[in-house]
Amino acid sequence: MEDGQQNNTNINQSNDSNEIVANGFINGVGDNQEKTSNTTQSASVQSDENSQRQAVSSSSQTIDWQAIEINKDILDIVSVDSLNKFRFIPFEMDDKVIKVAVVDETDLNTQNALRFFARKNKKRLEIYPIGLDDFELLIKKTKKLSLEIGNALDVYKKKEEEEDENTSGLKLRERKESAHILKDAPIAKMAESIVENAIDAGASDIHIEAMADNIRVRYRIDGDLKTVITLPKKVGPALVSRIKILSNLKIDEKRKPQDGRFRINDLGKTIDFRVSSFPTAYGEKIVMRILDTQSGLLTLDKLGVQGRDKEVIERMIKEPYGIILITGPTGSGKSTTLYSMLRMVNREEVNIITLEDPIEYVLDGVNQSQVRPEIGYTFANGLRSVLRQDPDIIMVGEIRDEETAELAIHASLTGHLVLSTLHTNSAAGAIPRLIDMEVQPFLLASSLKLAMAQRLVRRICQECKEPLTDIPKEIQDTVKRDLREVSKERLAERGIEIDLNDPNSNLTFYHGRGCSRCQGTGMKGRIGIFETIEVTNTFSKLIDKEVLGKALEDEARKDGFITMKEDGLMKALQGLTTLEEIQRVTSEDGDEEEIVATKPVKKIKQTENTSVNSIGGGQNINGEIDKNGADNSSGDSNEPIKRDYNPN
Repeated sequence: MEDGQQNNTNINQSNDSNEIVANGFINGVGDNQEKTSNTTQSASVQSDENSQRQAVSSSSQTIDWQAIEINKDILDIVSVDSLNKFRFIPFEMDDKVIKVAVVDETDLNTQNALRFFARKNKKRLEIYPIGLDDFELLIKKTKKLSLEIGNALDVYKKKEEEEDENTSGLKLRERKESAHILKDAPIAKMAESIVENAIDAGASDIHIEAMADNIRVRYRIDGDLKTVITLPKKVGPALVSRIKILSNLKIDEKRKPQDGRFRINDLGKTIDFRVSSFPTAYGEKIVMRILDTQSGLLTLDKLGVQGRDKEVIERMIKEPYGIILITGPTGSGKSTTLYSMLRMVNREEVNIITLEDPIEYVLDGVNQSQVRPEIGYTFANGLRSVLRQDPDIIMVGEIRDEETAELAIHASLTGHLVLSTLHTNSAAGAIPRLIDMEVQPFLLASSLKLAMAQRLVRRICQECKEPLTDIPKEIQDTVKRDLREVSKERLAERGIEIDLNDPNSNLTFYHGRGCSRCQGTGMKGRIGIFETIEVTNTFSKLIDKEVLGKALEDEARKDGFITMKEDGLMKALQGLTTLEEIQRVTSEDGDEEEIVATKPVKKIKQTENTSVNSIGGGQNINGEIDKNGADNSSGDSNEPIKRDYNPN
């Protein structure tokens, strides 16, 4: 090796054995020359006070960070708070070397932390660059919900033993006593751990339920509820009261439901929580809806709107007046689609006012108002007031009654663009529903611009997606029959090149085999399936004549209309979801042929559910049983570094 290359590789040599090395380590000057000749580009930063950090080029060596499993023994030597603060994480360790993944090696604070980490553990460090997304993935793997809750219970038990045994701190009979108890770190840590793990798991809701003998905590992930942990019965009232305080609810009111909100700063992202308390036979139940103000506001592409449907929406949303309706059952993503449309038209020269129940996402530049029926502030009354606020665009959260429907129609006819939702099963079903609400057909024909229906299906995990082979011919024939009315143009715009009329053509579908990213389910996230009806002049004449049912869909077909099932089947051919998911959400008629094409996915570390009724044991969100109740990480558990809890 030439001198110039050697000097570039080894900077400020010293006899200190605790050195930080990028993608390789050195053990002295002579050994370094031999070792660096067999490794990729690397650099060392020694712990000498006068040495400086030297930038190094990344190694050609690649690491599959998704396959890395963090040994819990490694986490005993450094706190999770420190990992988040300095953005490095040790992932492998032996007697002499600790391998560390680092997001930004040039950060001076990170360099100092690494030097201290090396001296403290008397080991050399191998530094591997890692992207921020992969770093957050490894951080999630370090979190054990059962371990965190177990430690909090351990501290709680010790504090309880120190107090007067004749006084129960969990009865919460007096507000003053409750406030004192809720300041204890263990209860705050339990609530914090439950919330943080729900965010990391991608949950949409958190359920804290009082059972006969324990407290059950469940997360709703990709539409399904999953029990993640059970807690001792005695901590239930204190945990509920802690969440009530965060949400500005009355902790001494347990006889009737309450609604509130709070906001946290989670690793740089603002997360809103919509909280609802509900009295049950065994105590109060808490449900928290998680509203990510950044990832929750998606574009039409991210929602899954494609092809002709996207073109129609983008064109109709630019109309100066009219009404746009989105239909579907509760939980089908209607509000999210409405917010996406509002983002498209939200600009300075437009006055947008919304009436919502409740406000799910806060949009900058949009005047959002929450209705309160208990004080007489309903959608109908609010809509009357909105019309006096000089609006250009109005969003009404839901048309529930005749009065609201009539006001919305008249608002759309007087130069306003109105967006709203209805509870119907199909896009065409919105028309008879409004007529049932005593809206005159001629008014509906003049005002309705777009009717849209949607459902949510689970998305195939893109990390472990693979094609299915040996799909039975009868299943392929069924799919071809269901897609027979879809034109070649509609298929081509989705990138689907198949001949549905060819009996010998083979269809390719996909499934997820199961991996650590999707917890062995083969599914990760959700995507929408849609149907949109553009109300043309011909279509509006049919509405005026009160032509309903299949005749409306037949007319819409002439303009490229496709049903939700057809949209779902095309997404299955694109590898976005599975045939089973489409069958599950579209088999409402009950007489459709069942389609089953996927293979069972491989389960990753699935075990039986375990309660945390003893200190230090339990089950985390990954389904792993953790019997070690110790956590030797340093740091103040009362003050999280990155997550700030502030009632909103």
